[in-house]
Amino acid sequence: MSEQMTMNKSLAGVGSESPRSDSDGTNQNMLIAPTCHTSSFAKKDHSWYVISQSPTDFTIRVQDVTFYAHQYSLVAKSGYLRQIELHPSNSNYGYDIKLENIPGGSDVFEMVLKFCYGVPIDLNPTNVAQLRCAAEYLDMSEELEEGNLISKTEAFLTFIVLSSWRDCITVLKSCESLSPWAENLQIVRRCSDSIAWKASREGSTEELTIEAAWWFADVATLRIDHLMRVLAILKAKGLKPGIIGSCIMHYAEKWLPSMDMELEGQRRYSYRKNYLKTSISSGRREEEYMGQRKEQRMIIENLISILPPQKEAVPCKFLLWLLKMAMFFSATPALISELEKRAGMVLDDANTEDLLIPSFKNGDQGKMVNSPPRGCTVHDIDVVQRMVEYFLMHEEQQQQHEERSRKFDVGKLLDNYLAEIAKDQNISITEFQVLAEALPENARASDDGLYRAVDTYVKTHPTLSEHDRRRICKVMNCDKLSLDACTHAAQNDRMPLRTVMQVLFSVQVKMRAAMQAKDPEASTVTAEQEGDWSITKEEVKALKAELERVKMKMAELQRDYNDLQREYGNLSNKPRNISSWSLGWKKIRKSAVFQGKLDGEDDGEEQQRQDQAGRKVNFRRRASLS
Repeated sequence: MSEQMTMNKSLAGVGSESPRSDSDGTNQNMLIAPTCHTSSFAKKDHSWYVISQSPTDFTIRVQDVTFYAHQYSLVAKSGYLRQIELHPSNSNYGYDIKLENIPGGSDVFEMVLKFCYGVPIDLNPTNVAQLRCAAEYLDMSEELEEGNLISKTEAFLTFIVLSSWRDCITVLKSCESLSPWAENLQIVRRCSDSIAWKASREGSTEELTIEAAWWFADVATLRIDHLMRVLAILKAKGLKPGIIGSCIMHYAEKWLPSMDMELEGQRRYSYRKNYLKTSISSGRREEEYMGQRKEQRMIIENLISILPPQKEAVPCKFLLWLLKMAMFFSATPALISELEKRAGMVLDDANTEDLLIPSFKNGDQGKMVNSPPRGCTVHDIDVVQRMVEYFLMHEEQQQQHEERSRKFDVGKLLDNYLAEIAKDQNISITEFQVLAEALPENARASDDGLYRAVDTYVKTHPTLSEHDRRRICKVMNCDKLSLDACTHAAQNDRMPLRTVMQVLFSVQVKMRAAMQAKDPEASTVTAEQEGDWSITKEEVKALKAELERVKMKMAELQRDYNDLQREYGNLSNKPRNISSWSLGWKKIRKSAVFQGKLDGEDDGEEQQRQDQAGRKVNFRRRASLS
C-alpha cells in the first residue's frame, strides 16, 4: 500500500520536467518504479493483459483492442503519455485513455508495450518504419530514457535498412500506410535516395543500358507516389531517358489494365486484368468501383507527368496506348492534350491498330462504345486529326529535308486508317474528306491506299448519290494511281462516271508517254508519284487490251444510239405532240458523249439531201430533152 502511494506522489509531479538528474547531482521528480515482476502476456478476444504480481492500473484502448497495463511502465518511456490528462476509470483498473490514429494500429502498439516492459522485440524491415512512427507519436526519445525506441529504430534504419536494396524496397512499401508520418520523418526520402543510388551505381549514367536495369521489377511494386520520388532522383542523377521510359512502361504494364481489340464487324474491347473482371462479375458496390477508377486515373496522370520529354524515351505505341487509358479513365484534359502532342511528334512510328482509339459516351466516361448510338462513330476521329496536325507542325519546325520520308510513312498510315474507319456507317463524308485532306499532296507517293479507302467507304454506304460519290472521289488524284489501281477503278461499278473517265484518260496519257519515250527513264513516273516503276511490254499490252474493251463498249453504245434514232424518226413522221420521251431523247442527243457522232450523222443527212436534189435535176433534164 505504501508503495502504491509513493508512485502516485511521484506521478503528481510529472510534467515537462525531465526525470534526469540536475547539474548538482541531486535527483528531481525521479519516478520510483514499483515492484512489477512481469511473467507473461495474455490476449483474449479484444483484450490484452499483462500477467504480473502487481495489479494493472492503466487501461489503453487502441482501435478495437483494450490493453490492461501498468501506468509507470508506459509513462517512464513515453513523453506523450506523461503530458496527457488522465481520467479516472469507472472500472477497477485506475485510468482510461484512448489512443487514436497511432501509426500501425493495435499490432504495433502491442510491440511498443512489450518494449516498455523490457521485453526484447524483433526489429525487421517490415515493422521498423511502423515502430519508428509509433515511437515518434508517443514521444519515446532519449530525453526520457537512454536507448529508447526512437534511437533504436533510427539506428536500425540507418545501418541495416539503407545499406540493403531489398530492405529499402520493403520499408518503402510499409510506408504506404504511414502517411504523413513516414514523409515527415524522412523515411520515404532516405529510402528513395538509397534505391536510386543503388539503381545507378552499377555503371556510369552514360554506360547503363536497358539490359542492365535489373531493378524494374522491384520498383514496379512501389506505390505511384513513391515511384515518382525514385524516378525524380534518377532523372536528377542524369539517367538516360530510355531507361526511365522503360521503367515507366514496366510499371504501367503491371498496374494498368490492357486493352484487347478484335475486329468482328465492329471493334470490341475487353480488359484482361483479373481484378477488373472480378469487379464486374461479382457486382461490387459503386463506390468501390469509383474508388478503383480514381486510383487508376491517379497512376495514369502521374506517369504522364513524369515522362521524359525526349522522343526516344518511349515508343509511339506506348504513348497511344497510354492515351487510350487516359481517355478511358477521364484524365485531366491538359495531360491528354500533352499525350496527343507527344504521339503526334512520332506518328510515323505508329501502326493502324494503335490509331483505332475508341469513342466514349459523353455522359459516361469509362464505357466503351460497342454499339454506338446513332450519329456517333465507333472510333474517335478528332484525336487522330489533332495528332496529324501536331505532326505537320513539328515537321515544319524541324525543317529537315532528309526526313521527308517520314511524311510518306504517315501518308500510308493515314490511308490505312481511313480504310478501317470507312467501314463505320456513322462517319459522314465531311469527316472522311477532312481527315483525308489533312496531309499535303506531296505526303503521298501513291494514292492507291486512298483509293482503297474511298472504295471501302462507297461500298459501306451504298445509298450515296452520284453527287456524293463524285465529292468523296475528289480526295484522290487519279494521276497518282498505279496500273493495278487504274485497272480496278475502270471496272469498278461503284465509281462515278467522271472518275472512271479521269482514270482512263490518265492511263492513256501514261501509255502514250511510255510508247513515245526513247529511253527507259522516260517511261518512269517521278519519285514523288510512283516510286521508280517503269511500264513494261506486258503492261503496254494490258493497257491496249483495256482500251479495246472500252472501244467495244462505245460501239455498243453507238448501235443503241442508231436504234433510238430510227425509232425517233418513225415517231416524228406521225402528227402528234412531242412526248416526254422525245424531250428526254433531245437531252441525250445533247450529251457530250454522242455530240461527235451526231455531228457526223448531220453531215451524212446533208449529203443525202444533196444527192437527191442532184438526181431530181438530172431527171428534169432528161425529160426536157425527150
